Amino acid sequence: MSTHRYHQHFTVSWDQLHRDVRELCHRLIERDFKGIIAITRGGLIPAALIARELNVRLIDTVCIKSYDHMDQGGLEVMKGVDHEGEGWLLVDDLVDTGRTAKTVREMLPKAHFVTIYAKPEGKPLVDQYLTEVAQDCWIQFPWDMGVAYVEPLVDQAKR
Repeated sequence: MSTHRYHQHFTVSWDQLHRDVRELCHRLIERDFKGIIAITRGGLIPAALIARELNVRLIDTVCIKSYDHMDQGGLEVMKGVDHEGEGWLLVDDLVDTGRTAKTVREMLPKAHFVTIYAKPEGKPLVDQYLTEVAQDCWIQFPWDMGVAYVEPLVDQAKR
């Protein structure tokens, strides 16, 4: 898959991400989890925020690589876990095509799988998500962005 499949962009700020995670946590608050499993890298920050909001102290990771920036390539499982996920909350930032989700579902069939954002192809694979986005939308997460100086318009016009 290539960058040509993205026709829309959605930028998520740190504030928006935090608000979205808190809203998802409101929907999870009645449940009791043994721990959280973050799908790295995207699930790390949402998992940490969820752990804080739900007061969960045990956090593990499943490490899977499938993207090189905007290009989705082969799926590589770099680290798994040694259980089926019963009583655990499985967290990722986004479910997109469902390739990663299918792999973690096979590894952890008994985990409760949540994402903050879900695209149509992947959303049937998660138990809960907060916001649906279009399949052709690239989500720009705050950990992939930096703050940079922008020259004033008047100075740009003088060149």
